[in-house]
Amino acid sequence: PQLFIARAYLQQNFALGNSKYTRINDDVNQVSDIIPNNRITITAGKFAISDFYDDNTYSHDPRTQFLNWALMGNGAWDYPANTRGYTYGIVAEWYQNNWAFRISSVAVPVIANASKMEYRLSKAHSETLEIEKRYNIHRQSGTVRFIITNAFTRAPSYQLGLNALASNNTYLLNVISGESENNSFGGKKFGLGLSVEQLLTDDIGIFSRLGWNDGKYATWAYTEIDQTACLGLSVKGTKWHRPGDVAGIAGVLNGISKSHRDFLAAGGYGFIIGDGALNYGHEGIIEAYYNTYLFNNFWLTFDYQFVNDPGYNKDRGPVHVFGIRGHVAL
Repeated sequence: PQLFIARAYLQQNFALGNSKYTRINDDVNQVSDIIPNNRITITAGKFAISDFYDDNTYSHDPRTQFLNWALMGNGAWDYPANTRGYTYGIVAEWYQNNWAFRISSVAVPVIANASKMEYRLSKAHSETLEIEKRYNIHRQSGTVRFIITNAFTRAPSYQLGLNALASNNTYLLNVISGESENNSFGGKKFGLGLSVEQLLTDDIGIFSRLGWNDGKYATWAYTEIDQTACLGLSVKGTKWHRPGDVAGIAGVLNGISKSHRDFLAAGGYGFIIGDGALNYGHEGIIEAYYNTYLFNNFWLTFDYQFVNDPGYNKDRGPVHVFGIRGHVAL
C-alpha cells in the first residue's frame, strides 16, 4: 500500500455583475458552498483535467458507469496526465447564463504514460479549450460541448518510428513504447472533440461523442485512438422500483491515422498496442452495464463488453469481456 495526493488545488470564484447565487452540496471534489451563477472560476494546483472537461452526465465516471476508456472520456483526446490520471496546472472558467467557457494549461508526462511530469514548460505543455451550451427541449435538459486540444511533448512522430524500425534504432522505439526518455522535444498533437447529452424523459438519457486528432505523433498519456464516435443510452431504474439503479448501453467505433497504422504494421509498439503485419480494421465496441444500489452506500455493477477487431486488427478477436465492480461512497 502507498499513499499519494490525488488532488491539491486552490479555487477562487469571481462574481459577474448582479449574479444570482446557488447553494451546492458536498460532493466528489466539491465542498459545500454558495457560488454565483455568473462567474469566473480560477483553479490552480494538482487535479485531473477530466474533472473540468468533457463532463458527460451519462458517460464519464468509470466507478459507476462505463468501463471502456473510449467511453469514460473522448478516446481521441490524448489528455495530459500521469499514470494515475493527474496533472498540475491552471484552469480558468467563465460561466454566463447557459454558456460556459474553459481554458487551461497543464503539465505533460516526461515519458509516455509515466508518473514523472515535465516541468520545462516553455517546451512541453498542453492547452485545452472547451465551449459548453446548456439548453432545454420540451423541458428536458441537454448539453453540447465542443473541445479543442493541443499538446507539446517529447513524443516522436510515427514517421521517425518507421525510420527507427528500418535502422533498428531501439532507443527511439523504446521512447514511443514508453520504455525510455526522449532527449529532444518537438512532439505535437492537435485534436477536436464534440460531446452531446440529452434527457428524453426524467429517467432516460442519450449521449454521443465524436473525436479526432491529427495522429502524426506517438500517443503520450491516454490511449491509442485517433478517431472515435460513440452513441449510448442510460436508464434509471425508477420504472421497476429501483430508483438508485442505472442501466447503460453504448456502441463505439475507433480508428487510427495512416502514419499510426503504418508504424504498427511495420512491427512498432506504442505503450498500449503493437502488431506487426497489421490487417487494419476499425475497432468496434459494444458495452452494457447494470449498476445496482445494494445497501449502506454500496453499489455493485455487472458489465459486458464485445470488442470486434481489437487493436485495429481484423486477424484478432472478437473478444468478450465480463466484469464485476463494487463501489463504496462514504
